[in-house]
Amino acid sequence: MNEWMKKTPLEWQDYVYKEVKVTASEKKEYKGWVLTTDPVSANIVLVNFLEDGGMSVTGVMGHAVQTVETVSDGDRSVREKLTHLFMSGDCQAYNPEDLEERKNSLKKWLEKNHIPVTEQGESQRTICVAQVLTIEPPYGPENCISSNEIILSRVQDLIQGHLTASQ
Repeated sequence: MNEWMKKTPLEWQDYVYKEVKVTASEKKEYKGWVLTTDPVSANIVLVNFLEDGGMSVTGVMGHAVQTVETVSDGDRSVREKLTHLFMSGDCQAYNPEDLEERKNSLKKWLEKNHIPVTEQGESQRTICVAQVLTIEPPYGPENCISSNEIILSRVQDLIQGHLTASQ
């Protein structure tokens, strides 16, 4: 078993948002920013930003990984770029004023339901709930992120109620 496979999912998580060089079986080398690692298979998803503004995504199978070497730690801008890569395309359908209105309306609704909320991120676009859940634009139930499934489900239900009530 290779060294990579001996690591725990928490150790793999340390590589997320970092630029790495991966040496895989047959001496193949891959370089890119780690978007995620799979906690079961140890697969690594790498993203490279292209000069034309596009990107390339490469998956490296966990069992093939020989070494992973950190090239550089990502700064906040890289992290935000990676975080928003696969956000639903719904955001493009809203202009910034509409998104701001949706965010403020949702914040008021959550506060009315005694849910502690703050805003985070450089642009203050992300809503943070009780420091365990985040809601990204366009602020629908599917835009919630949390490792606590109970809180995730309850907040998603609240948001769905808010959307239904405001239509």
